[in-house]
Amino acid sequence: MTPDYKNKSVAVLGAGRSGKAAALLLAEEGARVTMLDSAPEEKLPGLEPLRTRGVYLLCGPLAEEDPTVYDLGVYSPGIDPELALAKNFSRKNIPVIGELELGFQFARVPVIGITGTNGKTTTTELIAQMLNACGQRTVACGNIGKPLVEAARENDDLAALTVEVSSFQLETTREFHPEISVWLNFAPDHLDRYPSVREYREAKLRIFENQTAADTAVVNVAENLPALQPRVITFSAWTNDGDFSLGDGWILFRQQAVLQLSQAQLRGPHNAENMMAALAVGRARGLPFDAMVPPLCAYRAQLHRLEFIRAIGGVEYVNDSKATNLDALEKALLSATRPIVLIAGGKDKGFAFDTIAPLVARRVRRAILIGEIAQRVGHDWREATECELASSLGAAVERAQAIAHDGETVLFSPGTSSFDMFKSYADRGDQFRALVRGLPDPPQ
Repeated sequence: MTPDYKNKSVAVLGAGRSGKAAALLLAEEGARVTMLDSAPEEKLPGLEPLRTRGVYLLCGPLAEEDPTVYDLGVYSPGIDPELALAKNFSRKNIPVIGELELGFQFARVPVIGITGTNGKTTTTELIAQMLNACGQRTVACGNIGKPLVEAARENDDLAALTVEVSSFQLETTREFHPEISVWLNFAPDHLDRYPSVREYREAKLRIFENQTAADTAVVNVAENLPALQPRVITFSAWTNDGDFSLGDGWILFRQQAVLQLSQAQLRGPHNAENMMAALAVGRARGLPFDAMVPPLCAYRAQLHRLEFIRAIGGVEYVNDSKATNLDALEKALLSATRPIVLIAGGKDKGFAFDTIAPLVARRVRRAILIGEIAQRVGHDWREATECELASSLGAAVERAQAIAHDGETVLFSPGTSSFDMFKSYADRGDQFRALVRGLPDPPQ
């Protein structure tokens, strides 16, 4: 039953796309809405539609010191509980939910929720492309594209909502209940946000919290998960223990060939697992394999994820800027078939890089390190490969071209986030692409 927000006093924290969508929905439902953001108003574009709907705005220090006691607070996904804005709420004991929870309250069709440290976006898009091609209309939303609160208002003609779900979004759920949950993988990440890996994992595990025996959980067989209530479908590219596995270049379902990997646009065992998860979702929704396979094979990788840029003098340049954690970097190295000159580094998120030093020793001939974590990574890899520091991404690209040999790959896979130097992983990936495209061809 959808909650009644009429005449309720609700504060929305964060004036990004998710926060704006939440504020508009609540205003349409008759709530008295205040939007708060720590940034000054001149740095917050697109506020006029909110004012038109009667949303009151508080920005900068006024937002962080707001004394009002609201009936409810709605957190945008990027709101860290340790921020002054959020702490002001916790001091007043105001009940809070997240934008994901609010969107779920207004969803009138089943939800497919996808989480994991890596591969969420690719798998969400794979599932959406597959379902749409098979006549089950859906939209990819949540942590990518449209916020769930925005998609939920437009879901009358949909068969399901395909929702990418981050740990930040799951922190503030109460009744969020996917009919199908997908757990792709887990690896240390966001230790600049969470006190330990345990807290990060516990946040992600909330995706299963409200599922029942009538639901389905699609899980990586390698994950040591607690006992789950829903029916479980398992997958793995590394063992034969899952319902879906690999064999002789095929994705197998219970040892029966389903999808030939050479026919797919995606490469690497991690992408095979993403396709397995999509096939498992389709099976849970009653789709036959012969209908699911063509749209999955046709899917092309998104920008910034092992994106081939160009070849110069026999050297391939690959943009993997979306590798914002160590597990993603590891998967990129495992997917490589040529010796690597690696450009890595960025923001210090609190985890060590020495755990993948043996893999670096096997796959990386030279590492060029950037960002605030560069020296620490160089120390962690001091016995694995030759490392050098670069003052900027541009300097790193120029150095990579100077030292890369014919038959090698220059791989930009940072292994951490980008906020010390760039606006986002997309910004740094775009800059890497532009730098590579601007490199001169070798003399003939």
